[in-house]
Amino acid sequence: MRRLAAALVVALAISGTQAAEPKIAVVAAENFYGDIAHQIGGDRVEVKSIISSPDQDPHLFETTPGIVRAIADAQIVIYNGADYDAWMDKLLKAAPRPDRLTINVAAIAKRKAGDNPHLWYDPVVMRVAARTLGANLAKIDRAHGNDFAARLSVYEASLKPIDDKIAAIRTKYAGVPVTASEPVFGYMANALGFKMRNERLQIAIMNDTEPSARDVAAFEQDLKTRAVRVMFYNKQAGSKLVQQLVEVAHASKVPVVGVTESMPPDITFQSWMLQQLDDTEKALAGATP
Repeated sequence: MRRLAAALVVALAISGTQAAEPKIAVVAAENFYGDIAHQIGGDRVEVKSIISSPDQDPHLFETTPGIVRAIADAQIVIYNGADYDAWMDKLLKAAPRPDRLTINVAAIAKRKAGDNPHLWYDPVVMRVAARTLGANLAKIDRAHGNDFAARLSVYEASLKPIDDKIAAIRTKYAGVPVTASEPVFGYMANALGFKMRNERLQIAIMNDTEPSARDVAAFEQDLKTRAVRVMFYNKQAGSKLVQQLVEVAHASKVPVVGVTESMPPDITFQSWMLQQLDDTEKALAGATP
């Protein structure tokens, strides 16, 4: 009996060791990329997202020793690129790892510094990022390649409600003039067929430079005359000028839709996008042409 008990202990120990397979360490610069890694990787990944709250301004990010260690240990790193998270390039150089797989979303989407960096609002780009991530997970863990492929298929299927909502809004509102405090929602606005105005001011605010008085006046005139149907603004960048423009929009009865650069906590990427599309549709339905 003692021998049998000892054999069972050894067998259980071996079984436990086999069950506890090491997970793939993934670091995402932004939490929406981290969420996709969770959805595709499932229980085979351990994901750390660096920018993980709408209360964080990605442009004011400061690194910590813990983040450097996480990147040093990461087998996959995914980040936006196009100078949106330029600090990631420095961190990757500070914590080199020869076998690490790095996904620069801007690079695979053929976007460069100077282009609108808010790539996660582009439905096509997010599909490309997800497929690249799935392929890299399978490259590291070939034994679970079919699992990653299956989860990728589920993820892509889950984007259909977003596609349907975009198509519905575009059918009804394509060509309507809109404006924004920054080009955060720019790619989605383009997918919806909107005519975006005041882009010079948006770029100035995004780059934290002073917009010209002429551009500010033109923006305010569009609001006061209701030449635009909706104003989008970045809720994570509340400068005095942005607050002033939001107040002018409210006073002029132009609907205002707040968008964020980082995904809210306890929500999926799909739910986040759908919520902002719902807000846009409601704003348009309540606006007077």
